[in-house]
Amino acid sequence: MLKAGVFGAGHLGKIHLKLLEQSTYFELIGFYDADREAALAIELRLGYTYFEDPDELIALCDVIDIVTPTIYHFEGAKAALSAGKHVFIEKPITHTYQEAEALIALAHKKGVLGQVGHVERFNPAFTAIKDLIDQPMFIETHRLAEFNPRGTDVPVVLDLMIHDIDAILSVVNSPVKSVSASGVSVISETPDIANARIEFDNGCVANLTASRISMKKMRKVRFFQKDAYISVNYLDKTCEVVKMKDAPKNPDDFAMVLTNAEGVKKQIYFDNPTVGDNNAILDELESFAQSIHNNSTPVVSLSDGAEALRVALLVIENFKHL
Repeated sequence: MLKAGVFGAGHLGKIHLKLLEQSTYFELIGFYDADREAALAIELRLGYTYFEDPDELIALCDVIDIVTPTIYHFEGAKAALSAGKHVFIEKPITHTYQEAEALIALAHKKGVLGQVGHVERFNPAFTAIKDLIDQPMFIETHRLAEFNPRGTDVPVVLDLMIHDIDAILSVVNSPVKSVSASGVSVISETPDIANARIEFDNGCVANLTASRISMKKMRKVRFFQKDAYISVNYLDKTCEVVKMKDAPKNPDDFAMVLTNAEGVKKQIYFDNPTVGDNNAILDELESFAQSIHNNSTPVVSLSDGAEALRVALLVIENFKHL
């Protein structure tokens, strides 16, 4: 078992503490939080061991799980990596791209691994169809959330849209060519609603919409590729695949057949892949443990997290504020 410590005991930090304690891959050593009074209350109520000195916790662990506010990710990860410890870092990887590059270099120097918490990569609806995505040419995402002041310290792009940016980058095997975007600040000092258009060198276009002041929740993505349409509902954990193939000479009576302007007949096939039930946060933590044991590249490496951050920052830089 890997000895693990957690930096940050806020809402998400407490979830990580609970899952690490339950996991057979980890032995939870304890946690550190800058808010001493709140940390002592958590220790008393939940029984997790609180460390006032983060370096003391690092020294006792193999892995440090960083679930602090984004602005403190770099400081915590640098301390852990410098001590030769593996790090799991919640998204976004760091506050700036330069910080992310520094962590990648430090992890390489120390010979340790890092993973970034882009949890949608472990959503069972996404994993069910990921291998079916083949050179998509148009992608559309909608990620809408009800207002929660907990995430408003960063623009909605870094709070919500970055999930979709990371997932898209994982399936589009091409460099980003250009980015255009618009953002609207409604309640926060930074945009609460954003739309971005990302064009890739291979011609693929992604249109992303994110809002944190919606009346209802929505987390959907649609992939359009040659002869196929794939949709994923991250929230409901469902997916659908619609394929088109050359129609047989004698289709059955219930077959859906379309004929294009050139007279070519295509038959439509519907597929609903089996979607398992899982805890995506537990899966991403245990996947990281397996990467450490096997000395293999994590599903969401530090480099993946850095690239998602780079593109997200490009979106923010190209905002046309409305």
